This record gives sequence, structure tokens and C-alpha cells, in this order.
Amino acid sequence: MTTLVVGASGETGKLLVEQLLEMGQNVKVIVRPASNVPKTWESNTNVTIIRVGISGISVDEAANYVAGCDAIACCLGHNLTLKGIYGKPRKLVTDAVKLLCAAVEQNVAGQATKFVLMNTSGNRNKDLNESISFGERIVVALVRFLVPPHTDNEQAAEHLRVGIGQNNPLIEWVAVRPDNLIDQDTVTEYELHPSPIRSAIFNAGKTSRINVGNFMARLITEADLWEKWKGKMPLIYNISE
Repeated sequence: MTTLVVGASGETGKLLVEQLLEMGQNVKVIVRPASNVPKTWESNTNVTIIRVGISGISVDEAANYVAGCDAIACCLGHNLTLKGIYGKPRKLVTDAVKLLCAAVEQNVAGQATKFVLMNTSGNRNKDLNESISFGERIVVALVRFLVPPHTDNEQAAEHLRVGIGQNNPLIEWVAVRPDNLIDQDTVTEYELHPSPIRSAIFNAGKTSRINVGNFMARLITEADLWEKWKGKMPLIYNISE
């Protein structure tokens, strides 16, 4: 099995790649030309490193990159700097998701490609009519206005939920929604829910990046887990000790 990981040089992307490799998978990684990657990747025959800016490639180029891949994982995010938050590309994640989906559809592979998107607990799954309080609605509206990457995350997931939908013969998808991200060295116990069990604004939980990477890798490699969550937007929380 081969997985294409976009955003592989990011904090969560690196952890996802490492866990896929530990599971014996082949991995293609797309990273910016100037990005640093672990030296172990450069010497690993199971890793193909593609140095290119995802926002600057055509559908034809992307189709070459996704060719032969059973799964695509997107861990793209905006850098937490003024340029990263307010500069271009404003729709980095959304545009990448649309590009990669179009590339898969252009290739018309023999079986459906799995697409796993790293998203956010602050985004609602409208298929489930998830409700939030009036106070949360006000805060989220302000976040949309003041922090453009939040809208980007919402629109990326909406492309999968609505644009690709539940019955696309070429693409199956899962949008993983972690809560407040933290760093940990090892995978720990975590719980999965179809909808939030706490307020992402006023009572956020914690989710370690390595647990997100583990869940995404398991979705790609474990058929039963994929069948359970495909077409859904699971929440992932660390289990408090």
C-alpha cells in the first residue's frame, strides 16, 4: 500500500509518516522545496520525497503524484505567523483538497482512493446537525472574520462532505477533528466520537499530535476502522489519566 502525505514536513505530518513507515507502508511525501525532512527518509527506499509547492502545481502534475497511491493524507496547515495567517495562499488547505481530488478523478483508478483530512474540532459536521450554544456561535463568527485559516479548514471539509459526498466511486474520505493540539513523545490512549462531547471554545480537550498521526495511519491501514468512519468527521480526544 502506498500513501501520499501532503504537509509531511509539519509537526503532525512527520509523525503520520513515521507511523505509516512503522506499519510497513510505502509513502510519498510532498514538501516545500526548502523544507527540512528527517535524514532517515532520504535513505529509506519506502519513501519518495517530492519537493514542490502544492499551491503551484496543475491537476496534471498532481495526477502524476497520486498515481499508484491507495490513500492520500492531508496534514496541511497555515503557519502561525502574520504572513501565514493573513498572507497568501488564503485557501491553502481547501485548494489542495480540491486539487488532489480532481487528480484522483482524472486518473480513474480501479478502486476508490482513501482521503484522510486533518481538520479541527471547531468545525461542525452539518450532516449531523451538530448544535452549539449562542455564545459559541458568536465566537466562531469572530474567528471566521479574524482568523482566515479557520474558514479554510471549514471549506476544505465541506468539499469532501458536499463536493465529493458519500457515493463517489473514486474517492472515500474521513475528516479527522482533533481538539486542542499538544505534543507528546508516544502514542497514548485516545477516544473517538462522531460529534463533539465538549465545547471546542469554552471547554476544549487535548489531543496529542502523535495520537492524530496514529489514528490517521490506522484509518489508512485498517479496513474495519475505515468502514466505521468513512464519510464521517470523527472527533479525537486524549483519554485523561
